[in-house]
Amino acid sequence: MRTWTARQWLAAAAVTVAAGAAIGIPTGVVDTPLYARMTAVLWWNYPVWALSSLLVGLLVATYVGQPPAVRARGPRGPRAVAAALLSAFAVGCPVCNKLVVLALGTSGALSYWAPAQPLLAIASLALLVHALVRRLRTVADCPVPVTASSTKADGAPVA
Repeated sequence: MRTWTARQWLAAAAVTVAAGAAIGIPTGVVDTPLYARMTAVLWWNYPVWALSSLLVGLLVATYVGQPPAVRARGPRGPRAVAAALLSAFAVGCPVCNKLVVLALGTSGALSYWAPAQPLLAIASLALLVHALVRRLRTVADCPVPVTASSTKADGAPVA
């Protein structure tokens, strides 16, 4: 990440904010008039939400400004999206999740789903960290040589 361009850092910041909104607003971690959470936000929901958003932003930034051959290597998008979605399930209100309530009922959501949420949080953060580390290593260890077909006329890499 020491060699990242300003464009990559800007992308990381923008995606971090977007991921924060995408995870925080529907789960009620971010208080808005759009959604009323039925259970209180727990203390650990905030760091999981913030870390998940940051990791998603950093992961997306690894793809910015890279040649197509580099963008194609490494963790695939659906896996990272699944890890981010797992973060949303981890910080979300247990009785507000219609799928959980349908499967377990309200008492089951509070008795079984709520205690499992910290484990989901750990799993989602571990998956996002793994994806980011793997992606950073892939880009660093396997640089793609710049060829005439991967550069523009002015010598800049093709995005």
